[in-house]
Amino acid sequence: MANTPQAKKRIRRNTRRAEINHARIGRIRTFVKKVEAAIESGDKAAAAAAIAAAQPELARGVAKGVLHKNTASRKFARLTKRVSALA
Repeated sequence: MANTPQAKKRIRRNTRRAEINHARIGRIRTFVKKVEAAIESGDKAAAAAAIAAAQPELARGVAKGVLHKNTASRKFARLTKRVSALA
């Protein structure tokens, strides 16, 4: 159990940040799933629009520190490759 005021404050802050970060990761996953759904449907225009919306979300996740830079880069590269492979 935290004894010092600073340790108590860190516990409060960490709890708040964990909620915010969890929501941010969930938002990123939703955008990625929209791209994957568009790929599965075979609609190249919808997939291109979805990946254009997902890319800034991935970049924002990196900027905010919830995703590693290479992880976001890898996800975007793999999705881009799948979208460009559509008819």
